[in-house]
Amino acid sequence: MKTLLSYLKRIVYSLLLLLAVITLNFTLVHMAPGDAVTAMIGDMGGATPEMIVKLRAEYGLDQNLISQLFRYVSKMVRGDLGMSFTHNLPVMDLVLDHLPATILLVATAFLLAVFIGTVLGIIAAQKPKSLFNHFVTILSLSGYAAPVFWTGLMMLIAFSYYFPIFPAFGMRSAGFQGTTIEGVIDVANHLILPAVTLASIYIAVYSRLARASMMDVLGSDYIRTARSKGLSQRVVIYKHALKNALLPVVTMAGLQFSQLIAGAVVVETVFGWPGIGQLAFNSILRRDHPLLLGILFLSTLMVVVANLITDFAYRLLDPRIK
Repeated sequence: MKTLLSYLKRIVYSLLLLLAVITLNFTLVHMAPGDAVTAMIGDMGGATPEMIVKLRAEYGLDQNLISQLFRYVSKMVRGDLGMSFTHNLPVMDLVLDHLPATILLVATAFLLAVFIGTVLGIIAAQKPKSLFNHFVTILSLSGYAAPVFWTGLMMLIAFSYYFPIFPAFGMRSAGFQGTTIEGVIDVANHLILPAVTLASIYIAVYSRLARASMMDVLGSDYIRTARSKGLSQRVVIYKHALKNALLPVVTMAGLQFSQLIAGAVVVETVFGWPGIGQLAFNSILRRDHPLLLGILFLSTLMVVVANLITDFAYRLLDPRIK
């Protein structure tokens, strides 16, 4: 019963956090100079003062910030994220059309980063003075220091220009016609470069974190006791040490999920990946506030859900946590 109440409390806190972030996003976006009408006038080459007033009234931009916020939250509670100024389509439809591409990219990069980084760190921790440990250290420092957009450009130059192994842009080949299996292979082929680019910096983080955590656990008394009983190295590592060594990795994974989504904006722009990152970039350029707020809302929702899953996973790994 206490566990259920604890979970319900975390969910309520998450909903309150979501409401606070919605309010903050709305305020910050509307405090920025310019709006959709300004962008429209620029595209049209100018407009009369009467037309400007009419457009602002049509889009509700003539009201004060509090009134606009109240109307926006009221609509959002009913599941209405508004209409995109530039696309003249419901924001929810636009975001849901682009969301699967972003989820595919972020999930693939996330799994690559956690799996590869953790495996490299655990292996390096078992042989702290080996050449492999030095290789992991250099790889980690290089991956962490390189900006994600620079890594993406280098990937494009190396594997799309000099060695044209992978396609450079998009999610599917232009004019592709084939079977379902061929379509999956085509998407996977386009996915490799952006996913590896997005995962590169986080592979470095998880490898260093897993290495430090595993080395700390291997120095514990209960590990020395397990070894004194004559247990094999494999049993000591994977049965006794691994679960505790993974706790910091799980925590970091939950905290950095939001950074993955933020990094996806840059990666999608570099590789022309048709996700919400590229959609957000275009909405910023066009001052499409409803579309940008809708993207920020769903991104925040994904982060909050990821943090909830991290909390629950942490409790499963360590039953001492209440």
